[in-house]
Amino acid sequence: PEPEEAVSDDSSRHGGRVRRFPHERGSWATHVYLPCRVQEEFLELLELLVSRARTYVASLAAMEEFHLSLSQCVVLRYHWIDPFVRSLKERLAPFHRFFCVADQVKVYTNENKTRTFIGLEVSAGHFQLLELVSEVDRVLEEFDLPTFYKDPSFHISLAWCVGDMSGRLEGQCLRELQDIVDGFEDAALLLRVQWDQVRCKSGNKYFSFPLR
Repeated sequence: PEPEEAVSDDSSRHGGRVRRFPHERGSWATHVYLPCRVQEEFLELLELLVSRARTYVASLAAMEEFHLSLSQCVVLRYHWIDPFVRSLKERLAPFHRFFCVADQVKVYTNENKTRTFIGLEVSAGHFQLLELVSEVDRVLEEFDLPTFYKDPSFHISLAWCVGDMSGRLEGQCLRELQDIVDGFEDAALLLRVQWDQVRCKSGNKYFSFPLR
């Protein structure tokens, strides 16, 4: 029997967020990403950024966990999960740990413009990320699933809100947020992130793939 996956399409129960696709029994939302462990000083910087951005969009909420996406959110049938994970493990096995610098503030919206994000875009380490995405894409293609975006803007999301608020956050707000990052003590060291594992979340299951 298939394990039950907790399901709710009531957007009021998760901050007004809307599903990109309707839930179907046996279909598991799946995402491949690099998990980001942050230091206490990073949370201090986050608080400064969100406080300033809220003067432009009061509904902004800080992220509680941080990651860098290597795939879109795709739908896997339950019986595909194990072979999908095995294929990921095989393709990611040769990769070594590496560093990125994520220090450029940028505003993003999701594809259907139902959410807006403030993120830190990667300014160094792009090549290694593209290599990882290339292997993840090959696994997705094996299962006839959508691959990652062409020419992706790799980033770590910091805060989000419902709706398309990009017009309010870009321009003056974005310049002020970048000034905060540039002027933050030890920002150069703080925003140099080491990646030591890739993770895959499928429904309520998590799988980790350590980098060498």
